[in-house]
Order: sequence, then structure tokens, then C-alpha cells
Amino acid sequence: MQYLFHKHSSEPNLTLTGDEHRYLFKVRRHKEGEQIALRNLKDEKIYIYTIVSLTKKEAILQLKEAKELPIKADKSLHIAWCVIDPKSVEKILPTLNEIGVDKITFIYCKRSQKSFKLDFKRLEKILINSSQQCGRSSLMRLSLENSLEKFLELNPQTVMLNFSDTFIKKESNIDTILIGCEGGFSQEEVSLFRQSKIVGLKTPLILKSESAVCAVVAKILI
Repeated sequence: MQYLFHKHSSEPNLTLTGDEHRYLFKVRRHKEGEQIALRNLKDEKIYIYTIVSLTKKEAILQLKEAKELPIKADKSLHIAWCVIDPKSVEKILPTLNEIGVDKITFIYCKRSQKSFKLDFKRLEKILINSSQQCGRSSLMRLSLENSLEKFLELNPQTVMLNFSDTFIKKESNIDTILIGCEGGFSQEEVSLFRQSKIVGLKTPLILKSESAVCAVVAKILI
């Protein structure tokens, strides 16, 4: 673990109880007098606290130092992702977070199952746990859009991942890309994009949505 998330990091004194206390002092076995790093995932700072008091139920921390320490990908990437099974999203979300995706907007596309409902509080918890492990200094942003047309009004620079001889490369100037759900895009959705705004991956294999999103993110960000 690179740091502990606490929403009140930056305050002069903090009291840790419950899961935070248990993890640091029963799992990690920190002791009184030691220093630990915390982030609030709102600013880019890391906060170094000293453990000044420790009991079986709580720990009191005192702020010693705060410094600007941004840890993020070199490029900003916004994924527009047609809604798929939330269980699949939850499995792959930590990987996308570690690679450095800045934002994901989930969209109910034509072939998305409308019965799929995303639990954003659960997704945020997954992102926090992932960020503590990989060291990321800001929380990935998540949002939901009910239609592709509305999303494109707000993000006209979006490119579509589909079958194309124009392949994604690291040098590709892409900051927003649309990934389809199982079954791909309808002809109506494809028609919303000029041919120059459609890109592909150089593979003869058919990728699942979650495999495609990982491949795209890795191509662009790493």
C-alpha cells in the first residue's frame, strides 16, 4: 500500500477507527511514533502523519508534512464505454485505474442491456482501494449518459473503436474514445461518426468489450 485514503487528510489531527484502524495496526502492524502517508484524492498532495497515540480501538495522528506529489499518466484519456455487465466492469476497473484513465462515462447504447445498473458508490470504493495500491494521486472520474447522441454533443472530438484499417498507435492524438458493448454498435450509431473518426486494433481476433478497453488504454497511455 502506497498510502492510506482519508477524506479529511490535510487536517492537523486525525482519529482513525474501524476499518482504517484495523488495516494499519492489525494488518500492517504500524506502531506509535511511526509515520504514515495519507491522501484525500481531491488535491495532489501527500500528507505525512505521525502516530502520536494508539489504543485497541483508535489511533490519533498528527500532521508533520504536506507536499505536492502528483502521480498520474502522462496523457489524459476519457473512455466512453457502452454499458456492459457491472460485474465485468468491477473486475477490470482496477486495471484501467492503474494504467491511468482519467475519466469513464458509461453510456446506454443501442445494444446495452437496460437492466444493467451501475453502483457508483461501489465503483468508487474499488477505485480508492486500487489507488492506495498503485499510488495514484487523484480519483478517476465516473459519470453516466443515457444516450450516445447527447454524449457526442458534449464531446464532439470523440473517436469510435470499431472495425477500421486506421489502427490505434501510442502517437495517436486521441483524448476521448468510445468502446462498444457485447454485440458492437448499431448501424445508426456508426453513422454518427465520419470514417476519419473510426479507429481499430490490429488483430484478427474478436475481443470482448472489457478486453478491448484494456487494449485501447494500454495502446494510448503506456
